[in-house]
Amino acid sequence: MTTVPEAGHSELAIRARGLTKDFGHVVAVNNLDLDVPRSRIYGFLGPNGSGKSTSIRMLCGLLTPTRGDIEVLGLEIPKQAEALRRKVGYMTQKFSLFEDLTISENLNFMANIYTLPRALFKTRIPESIERYELGRLLKQRAGTLSGGQKQRLALAAATLHQPELLFLDEPTSAVDPENRRAFWEGLFDLVDEGTTILVSTHYMDEAERCHSLAILDLGALVAAGSPDELSDRIDVTVLVVESPEPRKVSRFLDQQAFVHSTAQIGNTLRVMVDLDLPEPAGHTARITSEAGLPLDSCAKVRPSLEDVFVAATQSRKAARDQSA
Repeated sequence: MTTVPEAGHSELAIRARGLTKDFGHVVAVNNLDLDVPRSRIYGFLGPNGSGKSTSIRMLCGLLTPTRGDIEVLGLEIPKQAEALRRKVGYMTQKFSLFEDLTISENLNFMANIYTLPRALFKTRIPESIERYELGRLLKQRAGTLSGGQKQRLALAAATLHQPELLFLDEPTSAVDPENRRAFWEGLFDLVDEGTTILVSTHYMDEAERCHSLAILDLGALVAAGSPDELSDRIDVTVLVVESPEPRKVSRFLDQQAFVHSTAQIGNTLRVMVDLDLPEPAGHTARITSEAGLPLDSCAKVRPSLEDVFVAATQSRKAARDQSA
C-alpha cells in the first residue's frame, strides 16, 4: 500500500488511521490510512463498490466505523460529530433536496437547518444565488430542474454556511461535460477562499484535476499521491502500439508473459509491460513482427492516470489470487 507523506496534524483537514467498516461478512472499507491537507482538492478515485461513499460517510460522522481513528478539522470522529456538522458541507451523489419546493424555498430551508443568523440570510442566500447562476430559476420547483441545475442548487445549499470542509460524493455523475467543467471551476474558487474539498469520482479527467488523490479498490487504498507522483511511481512501462490489425496484435500480446494488459483506442493499443523489460518498445515490436503481424509503430509513453489505476488494481487482484 502506498500512502502520501504525513504532514503535521495542524496542516491536515483529515487524518485517518486503520479506518475499517464491516457490514456483516462484507468489508466495505479495509484499514484505510488517509492524510488530507487543508485548502486542497483531494480525490477518491475508484469504481462502484470500492468504498468511496462509505469512507466519506464515516469521515463526516454519519456512519460509525468498525474500528480506526479519525480526526477531522481537529475533532475526534465520531465522538465529536455534532460539533463537526457545523463546519462541513455534504453533497450526496443523489439529489437530496426537496423536489416539491422551489429553489428559493430550498435555500431558505437549508439556511434554517444550518441555523444561520437572520442577518446572514440577507447576504449568504443572494451571494449563493449569484455565484451559482440560480437567479432566473428561483420560483422553479427543484424537481423540474435539469441535472446541471440540480447540481448547482445542491452545491449552493451545501456551502451556504461557508464550511471549512466540503464532502462531494460523485457530484457530477448525472451532468454533461460542459456542466462538469463549470462545476470544477467553481470548486477551485472555493479552494482559493480556503475551503478543503474531498470529492469522490470515477472519471479520470476529474481525478487529474485533484491536487492529490487516493485510489480505492474493494475498500482498500491501493495508491495515493498527486497525479504526477502516481504516474512517476507506476510499476509498469506503458507502450503505444499502432497497427492496421489491432485486434490480432492485442490477442497476440495478451498471451505474452511480460504483458500486463492491452487496451484498444481506435487502431492504437495501449500496452502495459514489465517495468524491468530491457528495450520494451524494441522487444515488443520485434516479437510482434516475427509473429507475422503488421505493425506501424511502437513507442514508450508517459503513463496516464488511467494506466495508474489499471496497474494498481491489477496488482491488488494478482496479490489476492496468490493468497487464495
